[in-house]
This record gives sequence, C-alpha cells and structure tokens, in this order.
Amino acid sequence: MNNMENRIFRLREFLKQQNCDGVIINKEENLHYFSGFTGDDTILIITSNDCYLITDSRYIEQAKQQTDFAIFEQKTGLLSKTAQMVEELGLKRVAFEGNSLRYNAYAKLNNLLQGKDIDFSTSVDLDELRVVKDDEEIELIKKAIWISDEAYSHILKYAKPGMSENEIACELETVMRRLGSERPAFTTIVASGVRGALPHGVATDKLINDGEFVTIDFGAVYKGYHSDITRTFCIGQASDKQKEIYDVVLNAQLLALKEIAPGRSGKEVDAPVRDYIANAGYGQYFGHGLGHGVGLEIHELPRLSPLSPTAQLLKNMLVTDEPGIYLPDFGGVRIEDTVLVTADGCQPLTQSDKRLIEIM
Repeated sequence: MNNMENRIFRLREFLKQQNCDGVIINKEENLHYFSGFTGDDTILIITSNDCYLITDSRYIEQAKQQTDFAIFEQKTGLLSKTAQMVEELGLKRVAFEGNSLRYNAYAKLNNLLQGKDIDFSTSVDLDELRVVKDDEEIELIKKAIWISDEAYSHILKYAKPGMSENEIACELETVMRRLGSERPAFTTIVASGVRGALPHGVATDKLINDGEFVTIDFGAVYKGYHSDITRTFCIGQASDKQKEIYDVVLNAQLLALKEIAPGRSGKEVDAPVRDYIANAGYGQYFGHGLGHGVGLEIHELPRLSPLSPTAQLLKNMLVTDEPGIYLPDFGGVRIEDTVLVTADGCQPLTQSDKRLIEIM
C-alpha cells in the first residue's frame, strides 16, 4: 500500500466510525492530501469503494496528470454537480468538512439534497488525519527547510545598516524562489529595533539601524509543504540587555527540545519552557504558544501551548519550537526550529545557527 492508498484507507476507516458512506471534501489542502490534485474550485467525493473528483474545464488536464481519481467535469455549477453525483451514487449518509465548507455552500447543497433521503448533517474535521506525517511528507518538508536555511545563510552576508526591512524580505523571498520554493509560506516577517516587540511585525520600509536586533520569520513552500523558521540577529554590536534577552530565549528554545517527545501533551511541553522564561523575569512578555504543527498548512495540529488540545505527541508529528520575548519600546527576540518527533525524543530539522550573530 503506497502513501496515497494508506491515506484513503485511513479516511474510510474514519468514515466507518462516523457511520457515513461518503464524504465531500473541498478544502484545498485536503484535496491535495487525499488525491494529489493541487488546483482549486474542486470537490472530491470519496465513498466506501470509489474516489471521484469534480472540477471545471480549467483543471481537467491537470487532474488527469495528478490523480487516479475518476474525473467529472461540471458545466452547470460545482455544487449542483456534486449533489447530482451524491444522489446517483446512492449515498445515504454523507459527511462534509465543517471547518472548510462555507455556510452558504452548505445550505445550497443541503437544499439540493432535500427530499432525496440523504442525511447531510455530519460535520467532520479531516485535518486530524494529516497530523502524523508519512515518509514522503517528511522528505518534502525537509526540502522546504533546506531552502529556508540556505536563504538565511545568504541574508547574514547580505544584511547591513541602512537597508529597509522590505529589502531583507524581498531578498529572502527571491533567494528561496531560486532554490525551488513555490512561494513564501506566509507574509514574511522582518521586525527591527522596537518593531521587534511585534510578534507578527511584517516587513515595512523602516530602515535598519546599527545596534538593532532584526527578527526574521519566514518559510518556503516545496510541492505544497511548508517550512517555518525564525532567527534574530544584531546589526552591529549587541548591548548587554540584548544579550541577556537573547540568552533567555535561546535557553528556553533548547529546553523545549528536551521536552518534545512521544507521549507528552502539548501543555506538558509548553509549561516548563514558559516557567523558565517567567523565572528569568520575562513571563509577561511571552504571550503566544510555544509551537504548532507544519505541513500542507503553515499552522496545523499539534499545538504546544497552555490551551493545547493535543493529548499526546506521536512519532512523525512535526512541531515548531519558537519561544520569544517582546518588550514594548525596546524590541524582541524569537528563535524557531521545525522539529520532528522521533521514537524516543525529537530531532530539530532546522539547521541554521542559533547563536547570537552580530553583523559588523
């Protein structure tokens, strides 16, 4: 059984648990995961025995190249064709992606299925089936991570005083594209000086001054899979205060690598790292979760945080490890790796240097 067949098998076992004989899939990441198809405006119908892909004329040839599903072209509307096929297939209890199908689309489908003796009331979250990665996914994510690591190495030679944050972001994205990235994983964050206190301070036209920290949070996308890395460096010589904050964050990040392991809950991993930062006097300045899953989406399960729903980590889950400290009117530090949960602990896949780098 290859990886795609295994995904379909697990989905069908899940549908049995829901007492459903089919599911309508419309979330783009799940289209990709279960069929290999990478377009949009498409719906999958997966039943106990068969797999169908419904799309329009723009994607017919692409679908033939990317998937083994039976392909149907819709000409009168995607939802109308979907309802027609559900009826023709004789399905009786059909699930839908409640976290993806918009209300108006659900209402229209439900209306089209009225009077057909079809139960269309089961909402499912298929994202949970993607949490544990297979070997193929891990290799694709490693490639995306390699691209971002190489781009960071380049930036350390490129950055200098007087450049704008936007220049740094543009150079990062250009280098990643040359190395094989399809697009940035998200809007690139470059936050320098006091803007470092903004955890999601996307790049602006602010000029970077000598003596300022620069936090960059960015990622590549390779064959649909994301990388996520954050590093903070200093343009010029760091002050004693900057070095103190950096050391606290770095030690917290390294502590998390000792905590991430199979069987640990997301809360259990987060707590000692949060306590360490609090005991260093900076607890109120670390407000976000310690980490999140990465894959076809930049933010996925599992979660590492005080509110994490993740009961236990499992081998081949991927999480980020990204503690930070953000001081208003001063700046901030964040250090982030993407980490693979292994059989007896974890392995940081991100290879970029985490020591404080001062660019003179």
